Amino acid sequence: MDELRFKIDAFQPDTIPMARLAEYMAELAALLGNKDSVHFVRLDAGSVEMVHRVDPVDRPKVEARLVALRAGDGAADAVRAFRCLDDMLANDNAVGTLTDAGAVLIDFPGRTRPKPVDYGAFNEQGSLDGVLVKIGGLADVVPVHLQEVGEAGQVHICQARRDLVREMAPHIFGLPLRVQGIGRWRREPSGAWRMVNFTIAAFEVLDDAPLADVVKRLRNVPGSGWRAVEHPLATLADLRGKGEGLH
Repeated sequence: MDELRFKIDAFQPDTIPMARLAEYMAELAALLGNKDSVHFVRLDAGSVEMVHRVDPVDRPKVEARLVALRAGDGAADAVRAFRCLDDMLANDNAVGTLTDAGAVLIDFPGRTRPKPVDYGAFNEQGSLDGVLVKIGGLADVVPVHLQEVGEAGQVHICQARRDLVREMAPHIFGLPLRVQGIGRWRREPSGAWRMVNFTIAAFEVLDDAPLADVVKRLRNVPGSGWRAVEHPLATLADLRGKGEGLH
């Protein structure tokens, strides 16, 4: 691994924009890791070939990192860098390879990768949880902003009828709400699903009581069966979808 080469077939050294070359170099450095030990050597002609070398002391680390990536068990930052490089190649109508002495270490399919299936947008009934943080608008259907609980929680921009918004308004910045309605979804080229909009038809206020208090109330309900549950906190947490780590 004296010299590695990252080849981009769609450019020549005198046609690739310098800013784009810098973007490729940054992501390639992230892919290889051990940034202090990876050095740019030169740009070879033909197609664009970014020649770089790895300090001998860190060659085993880089080799192991690339082997794991090729085996589908790569580090999260290496996988992210690979996907980013491949997206860049696809956007540039290019393919790429990372080679060592002519042997291909990593293939980047770029423009040749299968095109994602366009499912189009579709409607689906569902629910969202969040704190009401903003309402407003002059139309009959009013924008409603719900923020997921937690630091930097995602904000969902929904909509609802005016009469329903009047009922929701007293709960602004209060307890989390669970809203039910119809969401419209679209699949992104990456395969992730994105909510286009969500029309709220009903809502309920979620109980933020501690689990221990909820269990105590449930155990006092005659015939509920909760008195016989061996691990009530873990069971209730599982029902709430938060059972991990509670036993």
